[in-house]
Amino acid sequence: MDHLLHLDRTLDELDPPRWPVPAADATHLVRKVHQLRCVPLGELGPADLRTLVAQRVALPYVLPLTVRLLVEEPLLDAYFYEGDLLLATVAVPASAWAVLPGLAARLRTVITVLPDATVAALPRGAAGQLTRFVARPPTGAS
Repeated sequence: MDHLLHLDRTLDELDPPRWPVPAADATHLVRKVHQLRCVPLGELGPADLRTLVAQRVALPYVLPLTVRLLVEEPLLDAYFYEGDLLLATVAVPASAWAVLPGLAARLRTVITVLPDATVAALPRGAAGQLTRFVARPPTGAS
């Protein structure tokens, strides 16, 4: 299924069950994620996607949008620093990519063409994260 066909729908619609209203004492992050589930996918910005990816929310719908942005601008500064969306995305567990093997392959290609100097300028540990993502066996491999 092409998850990008649903840009007019929200995660609450696409990823049931709908989440209840957060508790009155919920953290800012919890309230933000709940709000983002009510935004049509096509209206989610890079910072929104970074938040959803980092919190592992509705990844089959969020990762296609995220990778689409990263193909265009791998080191996009979504919220905190240059490359933050990429690093949040490669930190997603391998199991989340199982339903999106072609997307994982596209992201691997994007990462492998990044200049070494660019990768070296990312925060400490980033090069290792990127290397581990690229080295992961494709879904279905032993």
